[in-house]
Amino acid sequence: MTLEKFERMALLSDFYNQLLTARQQEVVRCYYEQDLSLSEIAENLGVSRQAVHDILKRAEKAMENYELKLGLLESYLKEKNYAEDDEGR
Repeated sequence: MTLEKFERMALLSDFYNQLLTARQQEVVRCYYEQDLSLSEIAENLGVSRQAVHDILKRAEKAMENYELKLGLLESYLKEKNYAEDDEGR
């Protein structure tokens, strides 16, 4: 996974984590915040690696769909860039 995607998913998680199921929240937190592998997460949760993969992909898709509809991350990044440009003047 590229660092850019990793950063994007971490930011999306900041905005939309509370809209995910408890299990999805846990998997996203373990994968993106604690940097655990799918196998490590599976072992901790007592499920298969494939189950963790499926949960993670569903959570990522859900967060991307929330972003398409709500645009919170896009607005945040625009505001951040505007503030940084303003400081440079």
